[in-house]
Amino acid sequence: MYKLDLPIDHKEAAIIDARRKREQARQSRIFNARVRQIGVDEEALKLQTEERQKKELLEKERELAYARQERDQREINQALNTFRCLHQQPESRREFDLYDPEALKKDRPARVSDDDPRCGVSSLQKFDGEDLNQQARCQYQREQMQNWFERQIEERRRAEEAQKEAERLNALKRRELDQRACELAKAEEDCRRAINMAVQRFNDALRVEQEQRRLQKAKQEQDDNMTEICNAIYGDMLTENPAQAISALGPNRVVPDRFKGMSKEQLAEIHREQQEQMREKERLRAEEKLRDEEWDQQRVKSAKLGLLLEREIERSSKEISKRLADENLKLAEDQKAFKDYLDHEVYTNQPTADYFTQFNTTSR
Repeated sequence: MYKLDLPIDHKEAAIIDARRKREQARQSRIFNARVRQIGVDEEALKLQTEERQKKELLEKERELAYARQERDQREINQALNTFRCLHQQPESRREFDLYDPEALKKDRPARVSDDDPRCGVSSLQKFDGEDLNQQARCQYQREQMQNWFERQIEERRRAEEAQKEAERLNALKRRELDQRACELAKAEEDCRRAINMAVQRFNDALRVEQEQRRLQKAKQEQDDNMTEICNAIYGDMLTENPAQAISALGPNRVVPDRFKGMSKEQLAEIHREQQEQMREKERLRAEEKLRDEEWDQQRVKSAKLGLLLEREIERSSKEISKRLADENLKLAEDQKAFKDYLDHEVYTNQPTADYFTQFNTTSR
């Protein structure tokens, strides 16, 4: 038995209704391409606008408060300056005498006379040349200066006389020295002349001695040349003596710089050896030719055998290719039959428009 008169649960109904509304709102956002891609949050924009307006209002109020405060401060400063100008002059201050700019003009001079008791040793107010007896002192100084000038003139005159006397004595001394120098120069000239004559005599004797040595050397050189010519003419080199080429190290060895050539017996022995070498070379050439002919025959046989093998391989390849072609043809027929089966037996149910309408009906 079913109870159909049960009371409606309003809380559950409200939850279902709210869920339904959220689903509708979600579908409106998702199915709307413009809102889904760009997005517009009007509530957020409105809230931002209100916040910006409040901030601008606060900024204006702050600026007005600052302007009011600045104006009040300016008025206070102006009133303060006015009060100072009227009631606080520098002359009315108690310590004005310490920095009065006219204090030096109003003060008593530091020195009244030469005997001022205020001018002590360390006052630096009285110096030499600044006394009251300046005129008398200057007259005395001028007279003293004149006396000094006269003394200097007298001293200069005496110095000039002494200088003249010294110059006279110096001239006499130079004259004496010049005379002495002339005497020394004459003596030196005589000595040099004697030395030159002695050197000339020595050179003459030396020249005679050198001439004798040259003649003796030329004679000795001529004798040596004649001896060398005789030795060359009658020596073993020009006479070509074969015995001189025999080495002291053995009878079969020769001295290279004295060797004059081989004998007839040696030449005949060399010819015989060359003939023997030629015959040996001919024999080796014949053997090599025979060996080459054998290798040629072997290569011909190998070529024939290779040709037979190639023909056998080609025949086998043709058979294999034919077998593969038959198998491929059979596979193609099987694939075609399977495709016909799929097209005519399996894929026969075509979808209608109702099949596509069941998609994209919810936002999930």
